[in-house]
Amino acid sequence: MADKKENFETEEVKEETAEETTAEETQEVKEESKEETKEEKDDSSEETSEDVEEKEEKPKKKFGKKKDKRDEQIEELTDKVKRQLAEFENFRTRSEKEKSQMYDMGAKTIVEKILPVVDNFERGLAGVEEGDAFADGMKMIYKQLMSALEEAGVTPIEAVGKEFDPEFHNAVMQVESEEFESGVVAQELQKGYMYRDSVVRHSMVAVVQ
Repeated sequence: MADKKENFETEEVKEETAEETTAEETQEVKEESKEETKEEKDDSSEETSEDVEEKEEKPKKKFGKKKDKRDEQIEELTDKVKRQLAEFENFRTRSEKEKSQMYDMGAKTIVEKILPVVDNFERGLAGVEEGDAFADGMKMIYKQLMSALEEAGVTPIEAVGKEFDPEFHNAVMQVESEEFESGVVAQELQKGYMYRDSVVRHSMVAVVQ
């Protein structure tokens, strides 16, 4: 009986050991299955993320090409606008210059027509005696006329005592002079005038030999 009991206990121990071994193996198989499943999920998730990135990159590339094309169009339009603005600025500058030249030509023409009147004023006032009320009134009108011409940019050319300059003087005769050296204007026969920086009428002068 004792031997049977021992054998029975031994068999129970063996069965328990076998069950424990089977349980451990089952647990290991389950853990391995879990790890493999996790790895597969990770691989699939990596592949999925890569696929998503590739899909996202494709439209980005397309969008980049469109943006480059738009940039080129913007640059072309900007260049055209800049050129048109430059052409307009050149046209405006040229128009203003032409307008100013036309104005100067018109003003010079009017001044040329007024100068003979000024000459007659000076001739008439040169022979008038002092104290004449009428002569004094004419002198005041003459001064007023000369002031208006000066404000408009008309100025007389200096001649007597200046070295002869063909740009401003028109020599009509030569004279001898003890006062001035040779080549200097000794006498002014007709006064010359300038309008701003241009000569309207040259001074008619006599130059020392």
